[in-house]
Amino acid sequence: MTILLVDDEELQLLRLENEVKKVVPSDATILSFSNSSKFLKDHKEDKIDIAFLDIEMPGMNGISLAKELKKINPLVNIIFVTAYNDYALEAYKIHASGYLSKPVSAEKIKKELEALRYPVELKGEKKLQIKCFGNFEIFRNGEPVRFSYQKSKEVFAYLVDREGSVINVNELNAVLWEEDHKSYLRNLIADIVTTLKNIDCSDVFLKKHNGCCIDVNKVDCDAYEYKKGNPNAIRMYRGEYMAQYPWPIFKD
Repeated sequence: MTILLVDDEELQLLRLENEVKKVVPSDATILSFSNSSKFLKDHKEDKIDIAFLDIEMPGMNGISLAKELKKINPLVNIIFVTAYNDYALEAYKIHASGYLSKPVSAEKIKKELEALRYPVELKGEKKLQIKCFGNFEIFRNGEPVRFSYQKSKEVFAYLVDREGSVINVNELNAVLWEEDHKSYLRNLIADIVTTLKNIDCSDVFLKKHNGCCIDVNKVDCDAYEYKKGNPNAIRMYRGEYMAQYPWPIFKD
């Protein structure tokens, strides 16, 4: 996620940056500028996800800068930051995402981020990207991970749900079936091991004595991000969690 902050008053810009940092993910890229033209000169090709723009600025004001940003990325979220309310109509015309009055605060910023016009997609950087909201899905470099058995995916989903806890074979069997299918379950575990090995993700799945788990540090997961308070993940949750399975209950 790349966030742009522009305000010609240095103290206001510093305060805005400090308050934004309190509520955005720690890995977000924050670009701070006191001059619109300087930003466009040095970073015109950068894709900005969210822009907090002061409106009243000498030279190119916030409204003009917003129009330029939308030429680069039509889905950029523009949040105007101003001490005046005179520009609300102009902000509406360019489909701004929000309108913040000064002085800014982390609480005000958080509310705007929770209501973005164009939600920012979670960008996975780890070995596997896991989607729990809606139907459960697993991705490697944007491609769905396919197991040999459909039930293998459900076993993996249960391990994701348990967030790194070691789960023994008896518990897995009880969750997935009413009868004893431990022999088949061992085939599913072997399928998971083989599938992950083929996509260079063997270290995501850990086999323990009579049990197994996943290494949560090797995956990006929307549900995990939600519990960390990531506003992008919070916006993505619509009340459905691993919807294709009968057992999941999302504990937020």
